[in-house]
Amino acid sequence: MNKRIIFYIPILIAVFFSAGLYLGKKYFTNNISLTENEAIANFNQLLLPTNNKLQMLLYYIEQEYVDSLNKDSLIEKAINSLLQNLDPHSVYIPAEEFNDMNDPLEGEFEGIGIEFSIQNDTIVVMNTIIGGPSEKIGLLAGDRIIKVNDSLVAGIGITNQKVLKLLKGPKGTKVKLHIKRNFLNKLLTFTITRDKIPMHSIDVAMSITPIVGYIKIARFAKTTPEEFRNALQKLHQKNIHKIIVDVRGNGGGYMDAAIEVADEFLDKDELIVYTQGKAYPKKEYRATEKGIAHSDDIVILQDMFSASASEILAGAIQDNDRGVIIGQRSFGKGLVQEPIFFSDRSSVRLTIARYYTPSGRCIQREYHRSLFEYYNDILTQNDSIHKNDTANAPVYTTKKGRKVYGNGGIYPDIFVNSYDTQSEYFYKTASQSLIYQFAFQFADKNRTKLQQFKNWNDLDNYLIKIPLYDDFVAFTSKNGITASKNEIEKSKNIILNQLRAYIIRNIFNDEGFYAITVEIDPVIQKAIQYFNSKK
Repeated sequence: MNKRIIFYIPILIAVFFSAGLYLGKKYFTNNISLTENEAIANFNQLLLPTNNKLQMLLYYIEQEYVDSLNKDSLIEKAINSLLQNLDPHSVYIPAEEFNDMNDPLEGEFEGIGIEFSIQNDTIVVMNTIIGGPSEKIGLLAGDRIIKVNDSLVAGIGITNQKVLKLLKGPKGTKVKLHIKRNFLNKLLTFTITRDKIPMHSIDVAMSITPIVGYIKIARFAKTTPEEFRNALQKLHQKNIHKIIVDVRGNGGGYMDAAIEVADEFLDKDELIVYTQGKAYPKKEYRATEKGIAHSDDIVILQDMFSASASEILAGAIQDNDRGVIIGQRSFGKGLVQEPIFFSDRSSVRLTIARYYTPSGRCIQREYHRSLFEYYNDILTQNDSIHKNDTANAPVYTTKKGRKVYGNGGIYPDIFVNSYDTQSEYFYKTASQSLIYQFAFQFADKNRTKLQQFKNWNDLDNYLIKIPLYDDFVAFTSKNGITASKNEIEKSKNIILNQLRAYIIRNIFNDEGFYAITVEIDPVIQKAIQYFNSKK
């Protein structure tokens, strides 16, 4: 839309609204004294234009409604209702919420470290920020927050601003959350100590074999391109040119950041992504010649929570036959929002176009159902997430003629569901966050002793020698988890691996955490196997 036209829209609305005031006062006031037929005859003398319905209705409600109303609040509710009927990602942002919505991509803040969405009047955890207090203590994507500090927050008309006021706060302060988790009847209780939320976008860049490097991108922020280039250079200095880029759990961020990351691998003029909408002609984004990884081998790891900018990167790599995608089908968020600001600094992020991969696939999956169904497809593991079902998906072709599939999201080249092979004991303990809780309590109780180790390797050697798993089994028993000896033994490797990793993260850093988790991560192991097969 022409920016000059956007500038004049508020003036035009004011003119229509003023006309509505006059006509409403003239033709609608005191009709209560007329008979029904007289009122209808009087109204029919002037038929108002239908494109002025909203302004007239707001005026009529303000003037005649039985109770006093706050007009500004009424207008904001009307805006929200209007946008919710368009698509899942067009949103209204009140002025006081604007900075809070942008904090994860712009700077540092203090709080509990979650990304949330309000669905069906309930706060849903969409993601935990890696390294933040919520992730460390065991909150999971899909958790519903029912109470905060024993006060009910579900089903009361909670707003984003109220949620932020409840959850954000100074470092060191505590907040108690009561959580409803899928498939569990009882509420889980977490007491979380607020902290500075790490705002770097790349969690770790490290070698996981002598020839394979690993880069974990948590979100696509303003700093991501520079961080990513530095990560590549760090690996290149070790003569590592087989790169795993992990965007599992990465819900997106800035499109430009994803484009610049893709640009590091693609040749000049190769198409990365294009956008197109009713009022926005097709716009292509192509690679430049500045990339430093044109000859590197690349694997992208994704899961059902990889969305938006993550899907732009994966689609560009896949469609240009530049590398392979391993994991699960991605979320399918491919709508482009443009911010429009009002004079009070509130704004609307309105969907104006869609993202398309180089082969022509629309990244956005179908959304013409309720918002609850749109998100629940992911949270309940439906919609072909845990099986690579391409039977009804439209077929596209890559640059070299290889088949890829549409229907929203990015289908992996190699499907790996990392949750298929674990025992019932593991599921029980993981679903109640007992692994996180035990690791946190162990680290917290023994922090002084554990901090005496020089590095995470020394600490890990200590953890391997002590009866850590036996202590964990006793802990789960006290929390009502029963299992056979066979089930407990079957789960030992993965649970002990996670216990070591989370204890070390609580004491040292993410590099130690990832160095341990990659030992048995089936998706990463599949990527290593892929690289080894190319020798």
